[in-house]
Amino acid sequence: MLKKTKKLWRLLGPGFITGASDDDPSGIATYSQAGAQFGLKTLWTAWVTLPMMIVVLEMFSRLSLVTSRGLAKNLRLHYSKWFIYFVIILTLPAIVFNIGADLAGMGAVANLMFPAVSSSVFSAIFAILIIMLLVYFSYERMAATLKWLCLALLVYFVVPFLVKQDWLEVLKHTAIPTIKWSRDYIYIIVAIIGTTISPYLFFWQSSMCLEHKNHRKLVMKVDAQMEEMQLDVNIGMVFSNLAMFFIILTAASVLYPAGVTNIETVEQAAAALKPLAGEYAYILFAVGVIGTGLLSIPVLAGSIAYFLSDMFDWTVGIDKKWSEARNFYLVGGGAIVVGFIFSLSELTAIEALVYTAVAYGVTCPPMIALILHMCNNEHVMHHHTNNWVTNLIGGLALVITSLAALALILNYFV
Repeated sequence: MLKKTKKLWRLLGPGFITGASDDDPSGIATYSQAGAQFGLKTLWTAWVTLPMMIVVLEMFSRLSLVTSRGLAKNLRLHYSKWFIYFVIILTLPAIVFNIGADLAGMGAVANLMFPAVSSSVFSAIFAILIIMLLVYFSYERMAATLKWLCLALLVYFVVPFLVKQDWLEVLKHTAIPTIKWSRDYIYIIVAIIGTTISPYLFFWQSSMCLEHKNHRKLVMKVDAQMEEMQLDVNIGMVFSNLAMFFIILTAASVLYPAGVTNIETVEQAAAALKPLAGEYAYILFAVGVIGTGLLSIPVLAGSIAYFLSDMFDWTVGIDKKWSEARNFYLVGGGAIVVGFIFSLSELTAIEALVYTAVAYGVTCPPMIALILHMCNNEHVMHHHTNNWVTNLIGGLALVITSLAALALILNYFV
């Protein structure tokens, strides 16, 4: 049993890291707000988004394995340059803002533990640390470090069992979707979708599949590679959505009954962990946010670096030295620096984190439409195009994300 577990742990790579990085500080803030504001009513989103995540990430992974190219190179070969610019304008600003929001969140929780040091100073320290992590860590060390940081999310799996629960109500709200036509409810649903099916995950997953393949020098056939990739993606997405489910449930179990229905500060979000850590809840929350931030920001910055490097045909790869891939590291580091500048805005850390999720919710549908088109294009995928199940779930993902974004827009302007 132990040997099988170790073998499985070694097998886990881009899919598991991508899944766990999805529960970044922005995700923690959004899911906590959902549970605090609406109690158990948003638990159903965990199982609704799971098949969509698995199918969409599988398509981006398969695209890279079949073509041996990242997303940007495939776009450059098969689409006009104006469409690539559209993708960049649509997604990259939101990713950079996500970096800034995560840095702001990390700085805020660090300031909780050490009030004498301002949150912006902590954010700057984290930004420098992550840039060094990107530049000096090899793929193997980076992947190993990121996998262990994924475990920071496990604290949320414990808290709901320390509080008295009506498990029949939990089951009911998990199984049966609650639909409410109100601005706040639609806003949080779009935020949940956005922070769960985030466009940066698509860039990262596509490129890291190639990095993983090249690092391991895989000589197995594409079909065998895809079986291994599918297992990795499935486990990563299940872990991600379980963490999402338990974060919502934690906030719904602790904050909602206490009347904390609008999280405005990190202190309020940290209070959700009091049943587990008591007066040390702030420390536990801080460790979780910092751990997931250290996991997600390299993924966010790396997704931009991979995409733009592929677009301009620069040398890419975390395994490459600074002298070999200077532009790749400059783009990744530059994205973190710009994100840090954004983190100095007047928005509170919680506001910035949730706004990021909403921005992703609006930009997500075009990216799903893009990958569906590419993975049904025989000129791109040859005989590895989508089957009907993938198209069905991918199509539903496109419809659901589009309707959620449209409902948000209509609710604000009509």
